[in-house]
Amino acid sequence: MPNVFSWRLIIPADANDDNGHVNNIAYVQWMQDVAIKHSDAQGCTKDLYAELGTSWVVRSHLIEYLKPAFAGDEIEIQTWVCNMKRTRSLRRYRFLRCADQTLLVRAETDWVYVDTRSGKPRKIDNAVSGAFDLTAAELSF
Repeated sequence: MPNVFSWRLIIPADANDDNGHVNNIAYVQWMQDVAIKHSDAQGCTKDLYAELGTSWVVRSHLIEYLKPAFAGDEIEIQTWVCNMKRTRSLRRYRFLRCADQTLLVRAETDWVYVDTRSGKPRKIDNAVSGAFDLTAAELSF
């Protein structure tokens, strides 16, 4: 798929909750982790953001849990950027079980670009917006 970044991991035992499947908190952490990995791969590293005096903060998450995942499962997390508005960007995610390509979770995050000193929204720098090829929001979400 064009413009889709993928990351694979094997689910650790400590990601399970009392129900025996992956805790919802783990998915949120992995959403952040894969977004950072994707950003790094595009050259938008922690150092660049520090130089620009900016950061991203979450405005909202939407997560739909379709099937459970368990410790020991290998999953692929896919993410892509749907849009870059003035101060915000929509990023989507899919979690697939590698063994059978079952869609486990689909999610999205509305990120806000902020000035690290003031904490206020700021226009997304060209160095950041230009680093990502946008992918249609409708992409098999």
